[in-house]
Amino acid sequence: MRKKDITRRKFVKGLTGSAAGMAVLGSSTGLLAKNYSNIIGANERLHIGVIGCGGMATNHMKALLKMKASDNVEIVTVSDVYANRLEKAKTLTGAKGVKDYRKLLDQKDIDYVLIATPEHWHYQMSMDALDAGKHIYVEKPMTHTIEQASSLVDKVSKTNLKLQVGVQGMSDDSYETANKMINEGALGKVVMAHIDYSRNYPDDFWAYPIDPEAKPGINLDWEAWLGPAPKRPWDPRRYFQWRRYWDYSGGIATDLFIHRVTRLIKAIGLKFPEYVTATGGKWNFVNSIAEIPDTFNVQLDYPEKLTVLLVSSMANDTPIRHLIRGHKATLEFTREGFTITPQKATNEAVISGTGEKKKAAEVFKYKKHGAEDVTLHHRNLQEAIRKVDALKCDQNLGFYGVVACMMGVESYRKRKYLQWDAANKEVVEL
Repeated sequence: MRKKDITRRKFVKGLTGSAAGMAVLGSSTGLLAKNYSNIIGANERLHIGVIGCGGMATNHMKALLKMKASDNVEIVTVSDVYANRLEKAKTLTGAKGVKDYRKLLDQKDIDYVLIATPEHWHYQMSMDALDAGKHIYVEKPMTHTIEQASSLVDKVSKTNLKLQVGVQGMSDDSYETANKMINEGALGKVVMAHIDYSRNYPDDFWAYPIDPEAKPGINLDWEAWLGPAPKRPWDPRRYFQWRRYWDYSGGIATDLFIHRVTRLIKAIGLKFPEYVTATGGKWNFVNSIAEIPDTFNVQLDYPEKLTVLLVSSMANDTPIRHLIRGHKATLEFTREGFTITPQKATNEAVISGTGEKKKAAEVFKYKKHGAEDVTLHHRNLQEAIRKVDALKCDQNLGFYGVVACMMGVESYRKRKYLQWDAANKEVVEL
């Protein structure tokens, strides 16, 4: 980041070098790019490796197991630094298990990998997977920093490999359909959009249970889990409740808002915001040891001359309407798809010679196809690998989401108004 007209420095020091991430895992395996992953027949079985075997990964694995026969896919290897999770994943899938994910990447029979680890590992594991010639499904957010996202996008562009970001809502076609209608002028000039993702926890938020069986140095490799993150002594809360700590997560922004803002980016046809500011704090769970806020709001002004508002509370789950506001009409996303309601002021005209007003057009309703669904999102990646279908959430869309969310995080943490420097792909502190 740089202060405007004073100094220039990087927004976040992305720990991109392999040394930081690999030193704790052992010597390099010398991964080289392989092209076999790009030569897959339309009916050939796809072999999958799973990196990270926690709760999110378990949901993925269960979905993939159900797809084994219908979609001709198979989980062949699973990897985790916690032996108990690794054994459970092996039992669930019948796959081989390895602690070191690089040994999984060394396997020539693996076509794509699922990366379902904490956010601070997404970048290095994705880069290593590309070096190993693997297609990728990486959970959201695509990376932990903006610099990492930019670097990963560049890397993918130099390969023939596919990278799908786990914003599963993109497998609901409402957003691409809305984009077509907005481009055709259905809303007129878009001026604002707002969306939320709120929950209500009775006690502390995201305070997941701590497994007393986890013993670093015995059945859990704490140093390997930390990887590129700052070195810290063993703390089971950081391991099991990592979403509450800035070292490993962007909190509400990267766990929840990434799902919502990506929808709006896709629907409106946005890329990078121009100005960002964020507010919030621990307004309810004031005694929580969590570093992240329980209330978080982000305002993004885009160069297209429109504002996007993101709203969240962990202490009240009453939703707000998910709207895109245009000068001529308002689009509202619903569980069934979306509606477009004309604005009265710009859709009533005086009938010549009578003084009588013509009524606004009727409300348009669109019923969605697809859903926010892990199975559909994996199937899309599989079809992209086999048939070169377009991805629902590729690395570019993933990049746009990371920039929006991480600028919000940095604005909140610094209490600063930020600007995106499009030419240099970095953030300016105003």
